[in-house]
Amino acid sequence: MSLSLFADIIGMSGTFLVVLAFFLIQLEKLSPKGMAYNLLNLTGAILLLISLCINFNLASFVIEIFWIAASLVGIYRYYQREPAQAS
Repeated sequence: MSLSLFADIIGMSGTFLVVLAFFLIQLEKLSPKGMAYNLLNLTGAILLLISLCINFNLASFVIEIFWIAASLVGIYRYYQREPAQAS
């Protein structure tokens, strides 16, 4: 398997996770403040970032950095909530 094909598979996996997270929000299966949503987004963005290290695109790289940062903020805020509210 070529490195470029490997990067595409990793990137498409990341895309799937990010889109899945958004889709599950629209179906009201996930809370946008919940851990699952933030972890799906974080994992997807990291996978996309890995693929971009092989098939580089500056605009996509920058947006993934911000997507990772937003996910980390969401995870941080999740743990800052009262234990009874952190569902």
